[in-house]
Amino acid sequence: MQLERDFEVEVRFRPVLPLAVRDPSFFSPDNVKRAKYIRVDWPRRAKMLGMPHAWPHPDPIVQDMQTYKIAPEQPYIHRLTRLGVEAERRGQGIEFAREVSALIFGGMRDWHLGEHLAQAARRAGLDLAAMDAAIAEPTGHDAEIEASQQALAASGHWGVPTFVFEGEPFFGEDRIDTLRWRLGKVGLQRG
Repeated sequence: MQLERDFEVEVRFRPVLPLAVRDPSFFSPDNVKRAKYIRVDWPRRAKMLGMPHAWPHPDPIVQDMQTYKIAPEQPYIHRLTRLGVEAERRGQGIEFAREVSALIFGGMRDWHLGEHLAQAARRAGLDLAAMDAAIAEPTGHDAEIEASQQALAASGHWGVPTFVFEGEPFFGEDRIDTLRWRLGKVGLQRG
C-alpha cells in the first residue's frame, strides 16, 4: 500500500490459488522440506515485523499436516480467492487482502464463522454480502484467477507475493525494498 503513496505506480492485486492447490506435488514427500521451512519462516517474519501470528484455524487450505497431502475438497480457499478478485474489481483488493490475512493468520479461531469475514471486509471498505452475491456465479472470477496464475508463471515465478515491474519479478515481502530501489532507479519516486 505504501508503494502507491511513495511512487508513481498502480499496484494491482491479482489473486491466485495457493501453490499447494495449483500444484499439490509442491508438497510431495520429496519436497516436504519446503513446507517445513514455511512453518519456520512465517512466524519468524511476523515476529520481526511485530505482527500477531498463529497457524490458521481452520487453515484456508485443507491439508494433512503430517503427510502434507492436499485434500481434493477445498471449502475455503476458492471462496477467499474469488472474493479477492471481487475486492480488486471494487478497487480495494490490497486492503481486503491485508484485512483477511491479518484475520486468518493473526490468531482468529473460526475466522470463517459468524461476522469475522464481514467485519474484515468492512474494515477494507467493502460489503461481504454484496461480494458473495457477485461471486455466486464464479465463472468470470475463476477465469481471472487463471489469467493471474498464467501471468505469475510468465513472470518466471510461482510464489506470492510476487511483484512484477517491467517484466522483472520481485518475490516475497523481503524483496519490497529491492522493488522500491528499482522504482527509484527509473525515477518513479514521488516528490
